[in-house]
Amino acid sequence: MERRQLHFLGRRVTGEDLKLIQDVIADCDGLSRMELARTVCELLGWKRRNRSLKGRECREFLEKLEAAGLLVLPEKRAGRPVGSRTAVPVTELGSPGAVIQTTAHELDRLELELVESDDARRLFRELVGRYHYLGHAVPFGAHLRYLIYADLPERSLVACLQFSSAAWRMAVRDEWIGWDDEARVRNLGHVVNNSRFLVLPWVEIKNLASRILGQAAGRIVVDWKRRYGLEPLLAETLVDPQRYRGTCYRAANWIDLGRTSGLGRMDRRRSGGEVSPKTVLVYPLTRDAARQLREC
Repeated sequence: MERRQLHFLGRRVTGEDLKLIQDVIADCDGLSRMELARTVCELLGWKRRNRSLKGRECREFLEKLEAAGLLVLPEKRAGRPVGSRTAVPVTELGSPGAVIQTTAHELDRLELELVESDDARRLFRELVGRYHYLGHAVPFGAHLRYLIYADLPERSLVACLQFSSAAWRMAVRDEWIGWDDEARVRNLGHVVNNSRFLVLPWVEIKNLASRILGQAAGRIVVDWKRRYGLEPLLAETLVDPQRYRGTCYRAANWIDLGRTSGLGRMDRRRSGGEVSPKTVLVYPLTRDAARQLREC
């Protein structure tokens, strides 16, 4: 990796920037990799629009510099790796409830409650861990989670929904948008991934899933922008065709783009491993999403 080719999220890293980074690594003995990344972000002003630090992305950048022989980072500390499945508690709160049978049209309203409290996080983790076929995993990058309640007429928990950072590359998505690598690096933060969607197995409400997706499309734009300072322009999701057809997404007007290549989501490092091809569906969150993602 030559110095003149160094870029961080589309921003050129100068020789002075690199020297500062190397000095921080050398002088701040005892700090973890994440603490070093946050320090670098503070000094170089690598922040999101909401002023939060781009710590996770910077840590990955520092590891690339280390791989290129430009610095030496401290050993990784033991921890739960991103993307790993997590053990979940088994409590009475997450136990199956009475079967709920009705139609979405008969519901008074749906409430998407943003997961913010420790109790809500534990409940989300348990429900997804126990009842979603992928289990609960540490999300990649930025993420928001929702517990969905319905008035039946009593308020009842019916589903869980998670949005997280978009996949780095997906050929069919990138072709549909029509962006080049520079635009993708610059604007990927405006794409969100619906990485978990669970209607609780004892809830049998016809058309509920598509109604939730329709309501979530407007909600995620507001909440994501408030949390991360970036307005989502496009939502994406991956559906395993061996298990599901993605009927609820199609009913909510998501667009089927085709199949993935079978590489893991971290294929920018070629370390994601081989996975079965998935169906890629997207939902524009604004009328001219593809153009904005190409040109902004």
